[in-house]
Amino acid sequence: MRTLVTASHVIGYDPRTDDHVLFRDAQVVYEGSRIVHVGHGHDPAACDEVIDAGQAVVGPGFVDLDALADIDHALLDTWHADERGLEWSREYVQAGPAAVFDAEERAFIRAYALSQLLRNGITTAMPIAAETHSDWAESYDDLAATAAAAARLGLRVYLGPSYRSGVPVVTPDGERDIWWEEDKGEEGLADAIRFVRDFDGAHDGLIRGALLPCRIETLTPELMRATALAAEELDCPVRLHCLQGTGELRRLAARHATTPLALLRETGLLGPRLLVPHAIYIGGHSQVDAPYAGELDELATIGGIVHCPHTMVRYGAALEDFDRYRAAGVTIAMGTDSFPPDMIRNMDYGTNLSKLTTGRLEAGSAADYYRAATLGGARALGRTDLGRLAPGALADLVVVRLDHPRTGPVDDPVRTMLMNTSGADVDTVVVNGRTVLRSGTVPGIDEPAWRTRAQALFDRMKAAYTTRDYLHRPPHALFPPSFPTAPERR
Repeated sequence: MRTLVTASHVIGYDPRTDDHVLFRDAQVVYEGSRIVHVGHGHDPAACDEVIDAGQAVVGPGFVDLDALADIDHALLDTWHADERGLEWSREYVQAGPAAVFDAEERAFIRAYALSQLLRNGITTAMPIAAETHSDWAESYDDLAATAAAAARLGLRVYLGPSYRSGVPVVTPDGERDIWWEEDKGEEGLADAIRFVRDFDGAHDGLIRGALLPCRIETLTPELMRATALAAEELDCPVRLHCLQGTGELRRLAARHATTPLALLRETGLLGPRLLVPHAIYIGGHSQVDAPYAGELDELATIGGIVHCPHTMVRYGAALEDFDRYRAAGVTIAMGTDSFPPDMIRNMDYGTNLSKLTTGRLEAGSAADYYRAATLGGARALGRTDLGRLAPGALADLVVVRLDHPRTGPVDDPVRTMLMNTSGADVDTVVVNGRTVLRSGTVPGIDEPAWRTRAQALFDRMKAAYTTRDYLHRPPHALFPPSFPTAPERR
């Protein structure tokens, strides 16, 4: 089956410069799972299907290396003056945590989230789900169900169950601490290793294995060393959230008398397999007391950082600054890390935050952010068959419409896409040559039924916070509305 797609703007790839190149009124042709032609001059009569996307950008699928696989993130926890109410209390963990959802409900939540990735043009994802609603972290069976959902939907994923040695808790007097159960971390790593061995390469390569421990402050050095050794043996990536808050810096200094990067180095994790989401709070950052001490040189030696500007600005944080990281040779990939997982808005927030943090209008260009969401993610994964439209690359592509009345005039298509469109303008998504989103709809999903069920589970998730809250506050106290609800008229 040979398919030809035409559009007003096609973002191809030039191997001589290892960079994107723009074709106007051009074609993309793919056969089976591979791209065979990008540019002009291909005979439509030689194709089985011809699709005219019209006024649109056709580009490579987005690579999202901190991709939400949950029912919410950043909707409930980014406006709280007292966010401690959303963490486990010490009393709760001492009594024995209980999962809010059963296995089938967790499987639905992950499938629902993966379908949202496709709606936003994401074709390769490394998912993340909150441990807040679990009994500790994720299980082998949870991720087996996620793999099955990804295969049904047609999404390429890098998967593994999360694991940790400790969990952040709030003491009765409102202080933060870490509750340690090191055996659970060891059991979690064993599950993760088994998952990678069983699933890496499954479903014609759509499923790849990865080791995905939780935040660095919830791991023991011993678990980090064991993770590094396992990643080398399995030859798979490791993603570890790190350098994402000043509280993390203080905790590591108090517990280990060291810094995050030093701990990564000491435990053997600092290397080309490592992906670090956020990587914001390094020496010299405006909220870090320590001066810059070559941290970017060390970050340039790892697989890459995963930049999540949309999520971080919701928490009042920003990378300082994007261009400085690039100039130091740091590989920058992108992660949405929030709901909805809108990569277009994510890139736009990134460019605007770059201007704000540097005072330079040219900072954080649209082109560089687009590179990060495509080529940067592929480079972080060590993949030359992703993140580009080029003959021989996998047929992953996304069509973003530019002809909606709200879009307005089109200037440069990449800048226009970032500034004037959103994930709602993603029309068609192809992964491995399979159309997984057509006219904004995921085939095979009862969308109203999924949305109704997701809302019911979301409401139950909110109600469950009361049990875990250190003050046992009811949902209406934990999550007050923006405005008071008016009484019903009789």
